[in-house]
Amino acid sequence: MRVRHELEIRAPLERVWELTVDVESWPDVTPTVTAVERLDAGPLCVGSRTRLEQPGQPPRVWTVTALEPRRRFAWSTRLLGTTMTGAHELEPTQAGTRNALSVELTGRGSGLLGLLLRLPIARAIARENEGFRAAAESTPHPRDD
Repeated sequence: MRVRHELEIRAPLERVWELTVDVESWPDVTPTVTAVERLDAGPLCVGSRTRLEQPGQPPRVWTVTALEPRRRFAWSTRLLGTTMTGAHELEPTQAGTRNALSVELTGRGSGLLGLLLRLPIARAIARENEGFRAAAESTPHPRDD
């Protein structure tokens, strides 16, 4: 099961990417993350681990599985025997940046879990994306001059 939400952000790709990989700032950016603890030092890279706390969920450790600077960031965690992968994909547009967020459930039990979680996940990633848009668009950048 895969859920995806995308929207256009009127900010340069560099600004949206900066917010995307600064996971420690996410509690200030989006209401879907309440606390973040990086478990590794240095910039995010494949293999980096981060403990996230989200409303109504136990804390989970997410491990970076893909990182293509200024284009794609993905990480995964385990949930009841299922792998949950969250991805952020950015693409430049004439007006700024297309930001696509997705969550995919794979493995044993993903079908049933997907039926139960599809709607809450869809709502959460839409709220998360709106948070990224608000944060990115509230920062002045040269394109606005």
